[in-house]
Amino acid sequence: MKIDKKTFYNRRKELLGKIGNSVAILFNASEVTRNRDSNYKFRSDSYFQYFSGFPEANSIIFMLGGKEQKSIIFCQTKDKDKEIWNGHIYGPELAAKEFMFDEAYNLDQINEIATKLIGKFSKIYTVIDNNFSHQSTIHAWIDNNKKLKRSGYKSPEMIIDLASIVDQMRCVKSENEIAVMQHAADISSKAHIRAMQYSKPQLFEYQVEAELIHEFMINGAAAPAYLSIVASGINGCTLHYIDNNSKMKNGDLLLIDAGCEFDAYASDITRTFPVNGKFTPVQKDLYQLVLNSQKAAIAKVKAGNFFSDPHNAALDTLIDGFIQLGLCQGTQAEVKENESYKEFFMHRTSHWLGMDVHDVGDYVDEDGKSIILENNNVLTIEPGCYIQPSEKIPKEFWGIGIRIEDDVRVKANGCEVLSHKAPKEVKEIESLVGSIYD
Repeated sequence: MKIDKKTFYNRRKELLGKIGNSVAILFNASEVTRNRDSNYKFRSDSYFQYFSGFPEANSIIFMLGGKEQKSIIFCQTKDKDKEIWNGHIYGPELAAKEFMFDEAYNLDQINEIATKLIGKFSKIYTVIDNNFSHQSTIHAWIDNNKKLKRSGYKSPEMIIDLASIVDQMRCVKSENEIAVMQHAADISSKAHIRAMQYSKPQLFEYQVEAELIHEFMINGAAAPAYLSIVASGINGCTLHYIDNNSKMKNGDLLLIDAGCEFDAYASDITRTFPVNGKFTPVQKDLYQLVLNSQKAAIAKVKAGNFFSDPHNAALDTLIDGFIQLGLCQGTQAEVKENESYKEFFMHRTSHWLGMDVHDVGDYVDEDGKSIILENNNVLTIEPGCYIQPSEKIPKEFWGIGIRIEDDVRVKANGCEVLSHKAPKEVKEIESLVGSIYD
């Protein structure tokens, strides 16, 4: 279950058709030092990965538009001594063959070749982000290029953000991408089931996190797509809690927001359940409210609907429930206008999902209006409820944090929940929690 290498080639061809008589330049990520001479496990830059699938740090791609219509990769020199220490190095010849590039060169040749290549084009497309070293490198090539004017070379006149084109490409998934994301969601669903089965009072959150990682890796997912949130009790009211070091108590809820990455594609699932396997009446009421709001949101996921429609559906359901439970006062319209609901639900319901867990793509158009959902968009649906201790609120509500999140594919006639194998109904959850100990 991988992205086919022909897919990367076809993406480059598609991009060349979009940029006209211009050149696109993409830089892969560099290795990052963890401490002293130890590095974090390498992960390619998502834009670079999208167009190449090539797994080596510091590589650079040139995609030449216009009459040239070809792609060039610059990568490490083949070095058998380095391979003894660090493993396989493709080298230019094999990189070109395996990843379907027209030409390939050693990285140490890039300054000379790049200076001449960019002189053929008036526009350079690249990803403009916070990595200023990449932009500085391009400007250095342009400066060198200007020195070659007498040799008949021209200098590029502008640098354009490649994301303006590529983000829309990445936002609409192919069937191959959907299959990979489905596989990631299936693995993550298994991990959430395992976490439920192994949970019980007096365990530490990190012990449950270990069960998640076990399930990810034993099923071929090399790493989580993001730092897992395993938050018991009041920790579940911290949206990005990642300490995962508290002892779980009898009567706590456990909120787990965790998903694996498979072949550079993320899954993102959240489930909330009682540590002891039985919801209290108040926990059950709030949980069912959040679940109902999620179902209302999912029902609004359909090609042609606005991106904001699921959020609005979830919000309306939550506000009605908050009023009924006495957490908010007034009518739905009044609570929505004064935004008192934000004390308990303060985030949006959805984000794009893909190669990044918060994937690229706009949410509003140039006029500030919500964009329209398209077939094969993939987004999350994740309403929640978080109740901090307060004298205004009955004590039985204190410290309850609930979020339910699924990965959802947009279709012409509705949607498909990729993460449907992760249980979320009350009876399903209660039957699973701690079942490994029965």
